[in-house]
Amino acid sequence: MQWETVIGLEIHTQLATESKIFSGAPTAFGAEPNTQACAVDLGLPGVLPVLNLGAVQRAVRFGKAIGAEIAHRSIFARKNYFYPDLPKGYQISQYELPIVGKGSVEIVLDDGAVKTVGVTRAHLEEDAGKSLHEDFHGYTGIDLNRAGTPLLEIVSEPDMRSPEEAVAYARKIHQLVRWIGISDGNMQEGSFRVDANISLRPKGEEQFGTRAEIKNINSFRFLQKALEFEIERQMDILEDGGTIVQETRLYDANKDETRSMRTKEEANDYRYFPDPDLLPVEIDDAFIGEVTADLPELPDAMRHRFGEQYGLSDYDAAQLTASRDVAAYFETVAAATGAPKLAANWITGALAAALNKDGRDIADSPVGAEQLAGLIARIQDNSISGKIAKQVFEAMWEGEGDADRVIEQKGLKQITDTGAIEPVIDAIMAANPEQVAQYRAGKEKVFGFFVGQVMKETRGKANPQQVNELLKEKLKA
Repeated sequence: MQWETVIGLEIHTQLATESKIFSGAPTAFGAEPNTQACAVDLGLPGVLPVLNLGAVQRAVRFGKAIGAEIAHRSIFARKNYFYPDLPKGYQISQYELPIVGKGSVEIVLDDGAVKTVGVTRAHLEEDAGKSLHEDFHGYTGIDLNRAGTPLLEIVSEPDMRSPEEAVAYARKIHQLVRWIGISDGNMQEGSFRVDANISLRPKGEEQFGTRAEIKNINSFRFLQKALEFEIERQMDILEDGGTIVQETRLYDANKDETRSMRTKEEANDYRYFPDPDLLPVEIDDAFIGEVTADLPELPDAMRHRFGEQYGLSDYDAAQLTASRDVAAYFETVAAATGAPKLAANWITGALAAALNKDGRDIADSPVGAEQLAGLIARIQDNSISGKIAKQVFEAMWEGEGDADRVIEQKGLKQITDTGAIEPVIDAIMAANPEQVAQYRAGKEKVFGFFVGQVMKETRGKANPQQVNELLKEKLKA
């Protein structure tokens, strides 16, 4: 039987406020355990939560960025459950009336296909603490520093049909929350965590299958691997005539497998009710306009503009709008060189590879936009070939100066004087009469041999176009 995968994601992104969502306690990462949890975060008797305006503003900015409905009235509820890292015995969240309603984002897949993924809702809530299992000799430690940190939980529609689509969507949300400045998106520090709901159904059937939820995935690579494993697990069960249990599972990266944590709760298990200590959140159009007035050009709009203005494919435009820093870098190089496609190739090729190898962001690149533009200018004026340009780039990356200095110091300037290239060609032809005869007898593939020999003799510095033209002329005779 052919199976169709159905995936929906719940993404918890930590909002970049200096204090917690209902208290004045700090949210800075890395403090000593249990030094940033105040009486409000712990739910001690007699304390009252006070909503952080900054969290509301950031949620509204996100809603506007995905074209969502923004509720003029939303309500906080208590989600009741017992877990060691939840000191109050309940979590303050939003249930029936979230602040952000339906919206959507576009994702670009590796094959260049563009797909729209719906966002069901995004609601504000407080984070729980963190359970620590290492170095406690069989016990679990609890760090409540994170308790009360503001989260925006972004819930997608079940629109994704493969792990690749799910990863593309997660990357898109990650890109967006950083782009508009509402979160640092640091996955290593827990600022961006993904829960994946996945089920299978027979191809062509409309009814969804029974889903499993994989909790707290903290990297895009682990998201891909967890979903791939879960597809195989569910497929094996279904094809053996079994049934899928609705449950919450955990991905074990060391064993590359998911394992059961608990049976999946339903909403009524949490006994939601409006929080009696918090008034409804009421905002008007003026507030929404004020909060979103300074939103930058958004990734999708910029991607479309890059396609129209610079003639780039959707895939290239998506790569170049992966972050605002990358987009700004590209536009600087494109403007300086007048060669957007060549700029795009260098940024998504050699530069991206070097950044990835060294684990750097483009903002920390040793080769700045102006320097790369200078290198491309030397390709454009035939001072160097594309092959030599790679050597120049490597030297620039190592801090040996700009393109002109590297070319000068290493003697890499391209030979464009036909008077200098002709003697080289004559000598190679004289040394290889058999290959000359083969070419003149119609074996055109031998031409590449001569080009290679000339480039070898000139250490790659001969102008390839001139080499080709001179060779064709001389080999005719």
